[in-house]
Amino acid sequence: MTNRRQFLTRAGAVTIGAGAATLSAPAIVKAQTAIKWRFQTYAGAALGEHVTKPIVDAINASAKGELEIELYFADQIVPTGELFRALQAGTIDAVHSDDDSMASPADVATFGGYFPLATKSILDVPVLFRQYGLADIWRSSYEKVGGVVWLSSSGQDPCHFNTKKPITSVKDLEGLRLYTFPTAGRFLTQFGVVPVTIPYEDAQVAVQTGELDGMAWSGITEDYTVGWADVTDHFLTNNISGAWIGSFFVNEKKWAELPDHLKKLVMAAIEAGNNYRDQWYWGGEAKLRAEGTKLKLTSVPVEEWKVVEDAAKVFWKEIAEQSETAAKVVKIFEDYNGVINKAGPPYVNG
Repeated sequence: MTNRRQFLTRAGAVTIGAGAATLSAPAIVKAQTAIKWRFQTYAGAALGEHVTKPIVDAINASAKGELEIELYFADQIVPTGELFRALQAGTIDAVHSDDDSMASPADVATFGGYFPLATKSILDVPVLFRQYGLADIWRSSYEKVGGVVWLSSSGQDPCHFNTKKPITSVKDLEGLRLYTFPTAGRFLTQFGVVPVTIPYEDAQVAVQTGELDGMAWSGITEDYTVGWADVTDHFLTNNISGAWIGSFFVNEKKWAELPDHLKKLVMAAIEAGNNYRDQWYWGGEAKLRAEGTKLKLTSVPVEEWKVVEDAAKVFWKEIAEQSETAAKVVKIFEDYNGVINKAGPPYVNG
C-alpha cells in the first residue's frame, strides 16, 4: 500500500523526470535566412539621423534578426529623382521620400512635398490623411500604378526661404536661384524665382560658390541641422507651405513576402518615427527662431503676402483640372482649410 507521502514523492519524480526529458531533448530549430532590405531616404546623413534612421534602427533592433535593413542616405544608390523607378524595379526595397521629388508617376505626386499653401502646420498632414480621406486616395493611387506599396504619410517642417540676401517684399523673390521641390518651384516661377535642381548634398556648396542664392526647401530646424544656416544669412518667416508631405514606400513584391508580424513591426516603427518628427520639428522651429544666432529673421507684410496666397488658389484650380483624383485632393484641401480658417487660432496664424 502506498501512503500519501510516497505517492506525492513518486508523482514529483515523474513530473520532474518528464520535464528533464523535455529539456534535454534536442531542440528543433528551423534555420531561417534574414530578410534583407536596402532602404534609401531623400535626406542627407545629418538630417537622416532624425527623420529616417530612428525608424530603421527600431526595426533592426526589434526584428530579432528576421529583417535586416541597410539604410542609404540621399543619392547614395540612385539620385532622388530616380527613387520611384528604382523602387518599382527592385533596385532598392524601401524608400522615405515625397512623391514629388522622387518623380512618382502616381496621380497624387503633385501633392507630395510642398503643395503651395495647402497646410498651415505639421499636424495638418496626419489629420488630412486619417480624418479627411487622403490615405485611401494615396493607397488607391499606388495600387493603380503597381509595383510599389504606399505605407504611410507624415508631416514635417514648413517650407520657408533661407537666402543670402534679405527678403522683405514679394518683389525680392525675383531672380532668386533657389534649391526647391518641383511643384513648389513651378508655383514660384510666377514671382520670378529660378528653381534649380541639384543633388541634395550639393546644395550647401552651390550657395557658397554662388550657383544658388538659397533654398526654399525646409524650415529653420533643417537649416541649422544640415549646415545651410552656415552659408545663408536670412530666414523669411512667411512660408509657401505649412508642412512637408512625405511618405514611406516599399517594393510590392518585398512587402507581399514579408510575414504579417514583421509588417506590423514596420508599421509600428514608422508611426513612432512620425510622432518623433512631430515634436522634433515643432520644437526646433520655435527654439531656433527665438534663440538661433545664425539667421536673421525677415517678414513680408501680411497684406502683401496675400498676393502669394491668392496665387495659390488659382494654382489649386489649375491642378484640380488635371484629373479626377487631383480634383478630389484639392476639394479635401479646400474643405479642410475652410474648417481651420473658421476655427481660427491656433489652427491659423493671428
